[in-house]
Amino acid sequence: MKILDRYLLTTFLQTLGTVFIILYFIFILQAVWLFIAELAGKDLDILLVAKFLLFYSPKMIPLVLPLSILLASIMSFGNLAENYEFAAMKSSGISLQRAMKTLTFFILFLSVIAFVFANNVIPAAEYKFINLRRDIVQTKPAMAIAEGQFSDIGEYNIKVDKKSGEKGEKLENITIHKKGLQGTGSNVVIKAKNGILVNNEESSMLQMILYDGNYYENIIPKKYEERKKVPFIKAAFKKDIINIDLSKLNTVDDEVDITNTNTMLNVSELTYTLDSLHKNFDKDIVSFADNSYQRTGITTFGKPNTDSKKDSIKKNPVPDLLSLANDKEKAQILNVATSNFSSSKYTIEGTKTDIEAKQKNINNHWLALYEKFVIAYACILMFFIGAPLGAIIRKGGLGLPIVFATLIFISFHFINTFGKKLAQENGIPAFLGSWMSSFVLTPLAILLTYRATNDIGLINMDAILTPIQNGFKKLFRIKNNKPKNV
Repeated sequence: MKILDRYLLTTFLQTLGTVFIILYFIFILQAVWLFIAELAGKDLDILLVAKFLLFYSPKMIPLVLPLSILLASIMSFGNLAENYEFAAMKSSGISLQRAMKTLTFFILFLSVIAFVFANNVIPAAEYKFINLRRDIVQTKPAMAIAEGQFSDIGEYNIKVDKKSGEKGEKLENITIHKKGLQGTGSNVVIKAKNGILVNNEESSMLQMILYDGNYYENIIPKKYEERKKVPFIKAAFKKDIINIDLSKLNTVDDEVDITNTNTMLNVSELTYTLDSLHKNFDKDIVSFADNSYQRTGITTFGKPNTDSKKDSIKKNPVPDLLSLANDKEKAQILNVATSNFSSSKYTIEGTKTDIEAKQKNINNHWLALYEKFVIAYACILMFFIGAPLGAIIRKGGLGLPIVFATLIFISFHFINTFGKKLAQENGIPAFLGSWMSSFVLTPLAILLTYRATNDIGLINMDAILTPIQNGFKKLFRIKNNKPKNV
């Protein structure tokens, strides 16, 4: 390796390492903020919290690594251009492509490492992360209930004044609000002096045994006049048992779906799973079509008729089948037809919802498969955007490079999120949804590399200002050439 290559690689690695550590720390803080409700006030030791964040942190790599490469490229090449080191290289006959050669091989190697990491480490960490959250709830179920505040657990809102015991299983002064239907609020309130939590690590259910309490339920009469009386039911009990579904504990909106395993699989496992999902999906479509066809009864009319029947039909055509029946039979036929129509309608709507859910699951698996390749390409793409951009703007440090890097990466991330959401709803193919951001920004990388190679600025102001200046000159000439009044 030549001295110049060693110098460029060392400079880039130092900048990349510093930027990566800073950004990674920022994203980890964002994860802490995201899970603060699960970690704060739950009597968890530091080791368990560290393991929690350790298993969550690998999924940050697809965000942190491309952004780090982009910012490090702009800063490194911006510093070289600002200090006229590129000018010295060009005067010695070293082009920008030659200066980028060693770093290009390094970025290619880094993209391979990123693919291996996304294919092996991230799925394993995601699997351990979800199971750790389950284990925390099952081994320490009291962590889901904080003292002095209402905790949202499944279909209950639970508040306790004090917890005690080795695992915090003993509760005092308990207030429970049972959630009603959507928009009706809570109509059931349970209060108890004390209680205890009992759980089985092999079961997904948690029992809350309550002692010495009261049960209150608001009654909503059908008549509006009776609602003003606000009737309710009150009952006292010495002992009551409430079953809570542990699978509803420790859930974060749109973050982890335990039933969705696409983030825990590598490429080979995703390929195998997708093959099974497509086969089952096709079978469901064919089965539903056959059942719908059988329920119509059309097959009973498909039997061959004799020639005599055909001749009689031709001679005496029946304009309306209902005309052959009397009024009572007509009413029965119409009622049966209406009932069949309503039943078929509900069946189709239910099947449509089920098919859409299965299609979304298939799309999510395709997106997870393509995402492992997108992260590798994103590393290369961000380098070929950042390096030429830094050489063009000729600014290093943390000022202008951060502005450009933020704008570019926000655009990349927004397009990527938009494409994936659209692909999940089956609006576009999953391949296009995953690669949309890469397809949009690749022409930008090509354009910047071309302009940096040919020493063209980011924006050619002469091409914009020259026509304007020429227009003003012609305008003034016309004014000056006007004949003066005598």
